[in-house]
Amino acid sequence: MITRLRRAYRRMRLGTRLALGLGALSLVVFAVVGTALTTAMRDYLSAQLDTQLAQAQIAQSKSIADHGTLTGKKYYSWFYAVYDVSGGTPELRRPEDPADLPRDVDDFTALARAQTTARTELLRTEHLKGAGTYRLRACEVEPGVILVSAAPMDDIEDTVGRLVTLQAVTFALALLALVVFGRRMLRRGLKPLSDMASTAHGIASHDLTESAARLPLRADGRDGGPEVDELRTAFNTMLEHIDDSLAVRAEAEQRLRRFVADASHELRTPLMSVRGYADLFQYAAANAPGERDRHLARLRAEAARMGVLLDDLLLLARLDAAEVETPLRLEDADLVELVHRAADAFRAGRPGHPLTVAAGPLPVRLRMDPLRIRQVVDNLLTNAAVHTPAGTKVSVEVSTGPGVAEVRVADTGPGIPPGDRDRVFDRFYRVDKARSRDRGGSGLGLAVARSLVRAHGGRIALDSAPGATVFTVRLPLKDTGPAAR
Repeated sequence: MITRLRRAYRRMRLGTRLALGLGALSLVVFAVVGTALTTAMRDYLSAQLDTQLAQAQIAQSKSIADHGTLTGKKYYSWFYAVYDVSGGTPELRRPEDPADLPRDVDDFTALARAQTTARTELLRTEHLKGAGTYRLRACEVEPGVILVSAAPMDDIEDTVGRLVTLQAVTFALALLALVVFGRRMLRRGLKPLSDMASTAHGIASHDLTESAARLPLRADGRDGGPEVDELRTAFNTMLEHIDDSLAVRAEAEQRLRRFVADASHELRTPLMSVRGYADLFQYAAANAPGERDRHLARLRAEAARMGVLLDDLLLLARLDAAEVETPLRLEDADLVELVHRAADAFRAGRPGHPLTVAAGPLPVRLRMDPLRIRQVVDNLLTNAAVHTPAGTKVSVEVSTGPGVAEVRVADTGPGIPPGDRDRVFDRFYRVDKARSRDRGGSGLGLAVARSLVRAHGGRIALDSAPGATVFTVRLPLKDTGPAAR
């Protein structure tokens, strides 16, 4: 039975539970208040009866002392007993009227005996056989004479009984009204929570498997007070966060699909070249030995180009998983010296692009991976040479600012079109779609540069206009370690 009640209680709605709990608490309060009122009323009426007994016995004692009788001093349904105690033992006098005594006077005699010992007035409540509950009082009329009077308590019991009945009915109606109206008020107060639950059910039925899925529902309204308003705000903030996460996931999926497609396309070309030159090498080895070395050189060149592409892809993958295994080998190195070495290599390999280096006389020491930062500078210089005509001036500047070191690679070429500036750091993206891979590269250079700079805790920015294109690399001067992306 108890188990069933528990199960039924668990299935109840929150408003019903709160209403029942409020009703149970009110029942306890009503019981305490009713008990206190009933006790106070009983004590008050008993005190009034004791006062009435005392006043009546004063007049009765005077009548007995003066006339030896109680004539004219009696009350309806009261009992009276007069005892002579001069001999030490209470002796009951013959009553003036047989109705003055109950059928059993043992309680009267016991009270008279106790009064002779106490030498003061005594009060007791006794249940007299065949008569009911009475309030007994004993007092000394004169030396050797004791009067015991008994007043019925039926009126007190009737009054207390009516009070208890009135309290029970009133409290029951008040409890019923409290539960009924309290339940309605609680339901109204909890309606915002029910609305949020409905919103959550609507979201649960929404298809989140679509790449562009967005949550169309929000918790609206302003009812419920500050607490519910805070919960509603937190709920909507959570939905906004889920929406943002879905958008990021959709964007990541799009980038992954594009990356896989581009990587497959980029790897397919050198693989087909390797296969073709391998067939030509096999044919030349059997029929034209003089052509064999030329085909072998082309075969090696295509294999090397594919190796570079795979190395870049592997580096990007390792940078993406830098929180698991960082690909950097950090050490203290001079950024100015590193830039000068990159400039010397650029002048040797790209004599058609005049290069100037602007750096202060003092070294700029950073906590970095010199090989990877050198790769970033080489990629930016190569990008400037590849995408500008011969004779275009290129410059490299090293400077320091508040907490950062900056490397600026600039050229005076035609610039980057505005529609391509936001995507130049995307993987496999080329500004000139018609440029061949032999000259234009794989489209991974700037993507690798940005990932390496971010892994060092820095940033890379582009500022381009006709006649001026500037890539700015900012690296932290202090040791911050690899940045989390």
